[in-house]
Amino acid sequence: MTDDANAPWLIVGLGNPGPDYAANRHNVGFMVADLLADRIGGRFKRAQKAQAQVVEGRMGAPGPDNRRVVLAKPMSYMNLSGGPVTALRDFYKVPTAHVVAIHDELDIDFGVLRLKIGGGDNGHNGLKSMTKAMGAEYHRLRFGIGRPPGRMQVADFVLKDFSSTERKELDYFVDRAADAVECLVTEGLERAQSAYNS
Repeated sequence: MTDDANAPWLIVGLGNPGPDYAANRHNVGFMVADLLADRIGGRFKRAQKAQAQVVEGRMGAPGPDNRRVVLAKPMSYMNLSGGPVTALRDFYKVPTAHVVAIHDELDIDFGVLRLKIGGGDNGHNGLKSMTKAMGAEYHRLRFGIGRPPGRMQVADFVLKDFSSTERKELDYFVDRAADAVECLVTEGLERAQSAYNS
């Protein structure tokens, strides 16, 4: 598969399926994907070829920067995300460099965004599964959630809902993350990094 400028993009929000997890910190990728789906006027539907929900559409203003995109939410649970993502990548003929994973990140403060391509998984089970399935050379939008307070275990922290204080700002940061993804897809990584990496 070649990295073709006209190839579609696969934008993956990472999270866990089901209402019990919907507002968890670990599900911020789903939250950003849902907002992007609203923006392109689509509704998530069950994918035919993978254990995922997908929306197909276009991103960016009409013209040369308009891009075909597939938004996806794996329905396999976080630590098995690689299988559905790889199946979608192959079905839609997306180069790995056109895959974007949106995920929670413990090592940066709440609401801070970082865009990059490649790198390690930093202990994130969704990224670990994706990298094992297709290599590391995909884009990541890291959405900061901060470290757990006191002696709270990481697993407990990421599977808890955002705090009431965080929820006051969450919509703003999710909106900004969606902007960052649109900028990445339509204008490229360097432009998106300079605009949104804080």
